[in-house]
Amino acid sequence: MQVPLLDLNRQYKTIKNEIDNAVMKVLDHCRFINGPEIKELESAVAEFCGVKHGIGVNSGTDALLIALRTCGVGEGDEVITTTFTFFATAGVISRLGAKPVFIDIDPKTYNIDVSKIEEKITPKTKVIMPVHLFGQCADMDSILEICKKHNLLCIEDAAQAISAEYKGKRAGSFGDYGCFSFFPSKNLGAAGDAGMTVTDRDDEGFARIMRVHGSKPKYYHSYIGYNSRLDTIQAAILGVKLRYLPEWSKSRAEHAKIYDDAFADVEPVVTPYVHPDNYHIYHQYTIAVPKRDELRDHLKEKGIGCETYYPVPLHAQKCYEHLGYKEGDLPISEKAAGEVISLPIFPELTEDEQSYVIETVKAFYG
Repeated sequence: MQVPLLDLNRQYKTIKNEIDNAVMKVLDHCRFINGPEIKELESAVAEFCGVKHGIGVNSGTDALLIALRTCGVGEGDEVITTTFTFFATAGVISRLGAKPVFIDIDPKTYNIDVSKIEEKITPKTKVIMPVHLFGQCADMDSILEICKKHNLLCIEDAAQAISAEYKGKRAGSFGDYGCFSFFPSKNLGAAGDAGMTVTDRDDEGFARIMRVHGSKPKYYHSYIGYNSRLDTIQAAILGVKLRYLPEWSKSRAEHAKIYDDAFADVEPVVTPYVHPDNYHIYHQYTIAVPKRDELRDHLKEKGIGCETYYPVPLHAQKCYEHLGYKEGDLPISEKAAGEVISLPIFPELTEDEQSYVIETVKAFYG
């Protein structure tokens, strides 16, 4: 049996007519840049998250970059973030001439360890950027309390967490800015690159200027910005998919419960911990296991899609050697990098496919 890590074709087939009609509408009106579907999506995502503003951009990476710019981050500033995340989290900080300051993770949630943040704050610190990893929110109350105490701004990297909740509020609604990726593999995925930043702040106009080369009005540039517009076709597709997101999140949680129950008696397998304050939307179903690489190879031999997120923490990446981190500095992240593996969890996963994944993992550990 072949079980993909993700099968976007299945998702498309379930809503094919709606997607096709939305795309054809754009092709008919030909407003491919800044078409009406963009404002409609911005309003819909903002309302979904419980905030006032949404600013569509061309990727989750640019959502972070523009949010940092809007918060005034620049040369010589420091941004505190987690080391256990996708590279874009730190890359955008460096692109602005600022310094990423990496923090270790909580061993249960894999999110930033809030107890280690304050000791890294310096006069150069400007922003704390938590990442809601794998679809579970970080400890936002503690992070916002630290921000308030030290007069810092907060940007949520919620790329993997749209519709996740912390104490009943949705990801993206806590910090000064919340940033989403709509990369095709995300829970809410476009048919290409796309992203959005959301906020309750009323200075969001600067972010809108930044996405069009820093111009307002057109051809008049007070700032050097980016070519980071959200494509109208992508916005149309996302507008259709957003209506199904709660249903898809519920399905992912149901699959996760099946995995949890099945692996409860498999001693080496550590299943995802869900904090009581959180609603986890399982962008990934990530387990921690011994002999992780051997299990990965075994699963692939059996036709099962899997992935290791992330095999090298950011502080250990070659491009950050100059920051002076050494092995053992952030031990929880380094340990997790050698143990975690993500299993298929997409909404259309069948019962037979999931049973096969479970049986294969159990057989590997005897």
